Amino acid sequence: MQRATVNDVELAYVDQGTGPVVLLVHGFPLDHTMWRSQIDALAERCRVLAPDLRGFGRSGPVDEQTTVIGMDPFADDLAGLLDEAGVREPIVLCGLSMGGYIALAFLRRHAARLGGLILCDTRATADTADGIAARRQTAQRVLDEGPGFLAETMPSKLFAPATLQERPELVDAIRDVILHTDRRTIAAASLGMGQRMDSTDLLPTAPCPALVLVGQEDVLSPPAEMRALADALPQAQFVEIPGGGHLAPLENPEAVNRAILSFVSSLALPAPADGPGR
Repeated sequence: MQRATVNDVELAYVDQGTGPVVLLVHGFPLDHTMWRSQIDALAERCRVLAPDLRGFGRSGPVDEQTTVIGMDPFADDLAGLLDEAGVREPIVLCGLSMGGYIALAFLRRHAARLGGLILCDTRATADTADGIAARRQTAQRVLDEGPGFLAETMPSKLFAPATLQERPELVDAIRDVILHTDRRTIAAASLGMGQRMDSTDLLPTAPCPALVLVGQEDVLSPPAEMRALADALPQAQFVEIPGGGHLAPLENPEAVNRAILSFVSSLALPAPADGPGR
């Protein structure tokens, strides 16, 4: 993995392949490995950047004084990472779940850097009052107990039932990532998600084409909600992923990779700057 210091935090990231830049942003409370089935496949035709967000995975820890990480700082980290990686041309930004919230914050703050937007298993609306309360409860409990309870309870919401029954290796891998994520990072990101802006009014202003992907069996971001999100975007394709839950890129990577590569190839992106990925 490569490393870059961005906004006083050391970010670890994969930089692989050459061609149009696709930036993959992971969900909560995971790391770049949730994209492992996409990185090699996309890198055959694209330059793929897949970071661990601040505090997650192999990136540097959050400051001990940090109690909340909002979606805007995450988005600004991504912009800084592009600078450090020498990316000047418009990119395709792909975010899942919390990564989708960050992608929408990036759209709000750095729209000129986007040549395409991919939103996976996420939502544009802000949390309800009950949702905010649940985020706060999660944050406090993880600080008190550690992430073990999340490792046990989250997979049933993240995966389709067939995945839970037939592919225990995927479930165990996600549990392991959650267990090894710093409790302060989980708490700060949970609170940050609860404070995020409603992006519904932002969607019609998106200046670039978009692809909206959702697992057909996603219970956290159901297909009907994702279709409404796609309908609100001025230039959007909508694709349901068979057999996928909230982590469709892991559950049906072939379908996800086909959709992403087809979308990227349809974009009129300028030629990438000199300097291949590693």
